[in-house]
Amino acid sequence: MGLLGIFRAPKRKTPKRGPREDLPPDVREVVEALRSVIDPETELDIVDEGLLYGLTVSGEKVQVFLLMARSTPECHFCQSIAVNVQRRILRDIVETLRKEGFKRIEAYNEIGLLLEEWGDEDGSA
Repeated sequence: MGLLGIFRAPKRKTPKRGPREDLPPDVREVVEALRSVIDPETELDIVDEGLLYGLTVSGEKVQVFLLMARSTPECHFCQSIAVNVQRRILRDIVETLRKEGFKRIEAYNEIGLLLEEWGDEDGSA
């Protein structure tokens, strides 16, 4: 920004983008439902924040894939905050998807580690 750049009108924030047009309707509905899950640290929903990077819906079963990397591995206090934030996000995901009627919910991190599951193998709670 140049010296006179401060006098320019601020750039408009980009509006929230909806799910891609080519998503199946059931996946699109889950993405929209997950917009209600808010990261308590940033106050952004997990979809717009980019934490949700994959989703599989099969009947009453849903698998959610999240990007939950910790940014400060050396700071034990920061790790404890990150773990608490992660727990809150996972709890809210399960609660939201249960309200949507899913009987089996699995949440995985970026390397495929199961972080949270709810329901039985056969899909019953």
